[in-house]
Amino acid sequence: MGPAPPGRSLVSTCFGPQCFPLLLLAVRFTYINCFTNTFGECLVDYKKITLDQVGKVAVLKLNAPEVLNAMSMDMVAEMSHAVSSTAKSDARCLLLTGEGRGFCAGANLQGRDTSEPVDEHQTAGSSLESQYHPLINKLRNLDIPMVTAVNGPAVGVGMSFAIMADIVVAAKSAYFMQAFARIGLVPDGGSTYYLPRMIGWSRAVELSLLAERLPAEQALSWGLINRVVDDADLMDEALSIASRLADGPRSLGMIRKLYWESPNNSFEEQLQLEASMQSSAGATADYKEGVKAFLQKRDAKFTGE
Repeated sequence: MGPAPPGRSLVSTCFGPQCFPLLLLAVRFTYINCFTNTFGECLVDYKKITLDQVGKVAVLKLNAPEVLNAMSMDMVAEMSHAVSSTAKSDARCLLLTGEGRGFCAGANLQGRDTSEPVDEHQTAGSSLESQYHPLINKLRNLDIPMVTAVNGPAVGVGMSFAIMADIVVAAKSAYFMQAFARIGLVPDGGSTYYLPRMIGWSRAVELSLLAERLPAEQALSWGLINRVVDDADLMDEALSIASRLADGPRSLGMIRKLYWESPNNSFEEQLQLEASMQSSAGATADYKEGVKAFLQKRDAKFTGE
């Protein structure tokens, strides 16, 4: 078996049951640039992202560094595909980051001709409804924790994706910007939902109206993100946190759902949801293992079941 063609994983060149060990090796240690069937045939190539699995952590990396990972419709579609694939896999945490010098510079505006007449069926909002919103909802509804490693600028909708994670780790050089007003648009990607709940009304409105940079250290002091680390340590720190979460119990996915629902619920509704989730958590094998480990005075070995 010769070398794999450029842009494809090695498994795409192998066929038959004898390739199963190779497929497992590729999934564990190499970038997955395509979806494969049970025979190792490459079905879909990723062009704008990469998807890697490191242990139990799925690492989704935006891969258009020449435009600071600005989001095209192709990238959004590939992300949606990858998130769905991750949700069906044995990964127990998702880590989202960007290739190169930036996390995401927002929507990719290159090639857009604003002088052309606007199609009433193709408005700025229609792409949100048809492309971005399904992806955002997939991320929100994940049954596993999500971590973002913010390397450099997180601008516009890129900021929305950065801050919607359960744990946000940023490099010292990173900054956040609600840049929409600079081009005559309004915030999107859920930012007008997240921001006032995370940093308060006044700061949220200020960020959106003035469209100024928010440095990582200031974002940390405002409570917008969780940690700031040296640039060189970003991926190690983010992967360490993601791996710790991936080793955790199945209840971690329930915990994130409780907090997602909290802003929309009354106190009584939230109490009921806690009781419902607790019943689900109490029925898991991880709960039994947790109690057993506690009584035996040892670390629990959770399986996500």
